[in-house]
Amino acid sequence: MRRVDTESRRVTSRPGSVVRRLAVPGGVFAAVAGAFAYVAAVDPNEPGHYPACPLFQYTGVYCPGCGGLRSAHAFVHGDFAAALQANALAVVAYFVFAVLWTLWVVRSVRGRPMSFELRPVHQWGIGAVLLVFTVVRNLPFGGWLHP
Repeated sequence: MRRVDTESRRVTSRPGSVVRRLAVPGGVFAAVAGAFAYVAAVDPNEPGHYPACPLFQYTGVYCPGCGGLRSAHAFVHGDFAAALQANALAVVAYFVFAVLWTLWVVRSVRGRPMSFELRPVHQWGIGAVLLVFTVVRNLPFGGWLHP
């Protein structure tokens, strides 16, 4: 609960409210860390542990997510070159997530809500990056982007 100090007009918080505000970012962190820990423990390079990409299996076309598990496995084990080779876009997404999550935690500690709104131009931009990445990785000169 917030209290307003009338003399200085500062908003103060009770100690328990900071913990409460960090519950959701902490839960998201726990879920992501758990997923990465599982992928680190169960090697996606070994056959039979994970299902194959249906798009690649039936068409031979690499989707934007193909190689994402191998990328996460290599990333967790510190092999950043292999992570980039498996799925460079996923590695970029790991860093974007880390920055946004850190911003979320800092804003939560300060008692400010995290408002993150993707405008249509941003949505179209993300879609265009995914489309270009998919097309380039499936062309003959984009072999360096194959998982």
